[in-house]
Amino acid sequence: MTVLQGKTVLVTGSTDGVGRLVARRLGDAGARVLVHGRNRERGEQLVGEIADAGGSAEFLAADLAALADVRRLAEAVVGRTDQLHPLINNAGIGTDGAAGRREVSADGHELRFAVNYLSGFLLARLLLPLLRRSAPARLINVASAGQQAIDFDDVMLNRAYDGWRAYRQSKLAQIMFTVDLGDELAGSGVTANCLHPATFMDTTMVRRSGMPPSSTVEEGAEAILNLALSPQLEGRGGLYFNGLRETRADAQAYDAQARAQLRQLSLRLTGLTESASAT
Repeated sequence: MTVLQGKTVLVTGSTDGVGRLVARRLGDAGARVLVHGRNRERGEQLVGEIADAGGSAEFLAADLAALADVRRLAEAVVGRTDQLHPLINNAGIGTDGAAGRREVSADGHELRFAVNYLSGFLLARLLLPLLRRSAPARLINVASAGQQAIDFDDVMLNRAYDGWRAYRQSKLAQIMFTVDLGDELAGSGVTANCLHPATFMDTTMVRRSGMPPSSTVEEGAEAILNLALSPQLEGRGGLYFNGLRETRADAQAYDAQARAQLRQLSLRLTGLTESASAT
């Protein structure tokens, strides 16, 4: 953890759950923590806790259900620091009990796909130049073992909506993006990896899903920090972990054609160009 002394880190979704604990641990290690969330009161409370423990933190508010807010968040990060390591894309929403009511984002996209995947895709793309300048640097996408292959004929689930399916395909999209980044960033000094931190952690998201917690946020935080800090992962990217163990995700994650389809769709939905996304 001493390698974080004086470094600036960004943890999205860090006002609650495992993200909050990760932010605290990074602050305790001497990093300057950019805390992100929607709730300013909870965010400022965490900033105060980190400061009281001798650390440094700042709260950045953004609603990741709106791509304009994602862009503003990226601009705020770039305006506050000239280096970033690591970027932890942790924010997300769950199934909310797999309710059959389809919800959409501010941009009209299926909500779970938008918040869990598309926002992280855009944020990572916008912050990649900063990460490259900060090399060696790491990007971590907090995904899930709950994965389901994407039907590219109905990505937004207009025909047959199911909350569990929406959540699972958004999480697989995160993993597919990470695998793509592993190839793209090879040799750059920046690595991207993803993980299922722990099963049904004791978090607000899990409790709202109706599932009884079966693991702790401490377990999940340990797994996330492992990807952020482990010397064994230096220079290794495009990997998927279940907790602390490297493993394989759903087969679609390793389908180059499917990843290319997802990339083109994501560029179109976020308004990025191929050349801009590769900078």
